[in-house]
Amino acid sequence: MANLDILQDYWWLLICVLGALLVFLLLVQGGQSMLLTTQSDIDRTMMVNSLGRKWELTFTTLVVFGGAFFASFPLFYSTSFGGAYWLWMLILFSFVIQAVSYEFRRKPGNIFGTRTYDTCLFINGCVGCVLLGVAVGMMFFGAEFTVQKGNILDNAAPVISTWAPTHGFEAIAYWPNLLLGFTVLFLARTQAALYFINNIDADNKFFVMNKVRVLMNGIVFVALFLAFVGVLFTWDGYQTEANGTISIVKGKYFWNMIDLWWFGVLFLAGVLMVLYGIGRTIFGRHYTKGIWWSGIGTVLVVISLLAVAGYNNTPYYPSLTAPASSLTIRNSSSTEFTLNVMTIVSFVIPVVAGYIAYAWYRMDRRPITPAEMRGNDHKY
Repeated sequence: MANLDILQDYWWLLICVLGALLVFLLLVQGGQSMLLTTQSDIDRTMMVNSLGRKWELTFTTLVVFGGAFFASFPLFYSTSFGGAYWLWMLILFSFVIQAVSYEFRRKPGNIFGTRTYDTCLFINGCVGCVLLGVAVGMMFFGAEFTVQKGNILDNAAPVISTWAPTHGFEAIAYWPNLLLGFTVLFLARTQAALYFINNIDADNKFFVMNKVRVLMNGIVFVALFLAFVGVLFTWDGYQTEANGTISIVKGKYFWNMIDLWWFGVLFLAGVLMVLYGIGRTIFGRHYTKGIWWSGIGTVLVVISLLAVAGYNNTPYYPSLTAPASSLTIRNSSSTEFTLNVMTIVSFVIPVVAGYIAYAWYRMDRRPITPAEMRGNDHKY
């Protein structure tokens, strides 16, 4: 049993890392949400090509994140993806139109025009960020589901998890989830502006435009983030007792940060790095490296938040309708054999991460310029 506990903890940490990388890469969606407010065609083309070189990394990370959850914690996968399917279908649809838009935006004979596909990218940028934030919000603030594992022996209705009749719409209407969703959106917009400053070598007007975007979106993000942290750290969370019962603890996630102090340190360090990246860009004369401070800080913050959602006997998927049905890393994981096999496979993750880092470096070693976009050799 001790070995199984170690494997469950290890795989939850991997889930935290993948989720953190996904939130960082949502800068692609954040940039797309700015396309329709960009008046200059050349500026918009530079932005689309800057984002177009990275959109597949975001989509791939989302798929890997879902796949890792399916393999390591299958009960979550079946409960959430199978129950809140309207929420997940909207997320999937937004990412499908993103892929179509990048593929056909500059195709010869495009009868819809680039503006139509830019609108689709805008929809994915806004809807994708907010709804992914809503989906993660359920891991803190709960969802309306019930789990009855004994039903699998019922040949007439072998359904383990049952969901609220609205199947995900209720999660979208729940204000704490929306608070996190809009926090994610404005974080993505802020990081997109930071990335444009780093990745696009245009005139001073473009630089100033994105510096203003960092300022405006950064202010909104910080306000929303402080509100989210305030709500989260005072929320009544669940705790699994030694006898398996569920109790309610005031400020559960705050006390998790204290008990798991190393994640609390990572959280504070990440917050300071994000603020430094934003502040240095706003107040610096011509600072272009803010995305790396903000990006690394974002990864640290998200890892910490997801960690305290699952460790320290905390149900990472609380049930609002039946607290005893809440999912934990202990009651929802795969078997020890499956986790052992997957752990061996997971050792290739550093190789994949190294490849992604190298590909990113190769794509960004030369900044995008207006002269390049005026030619016909750009893809998007």
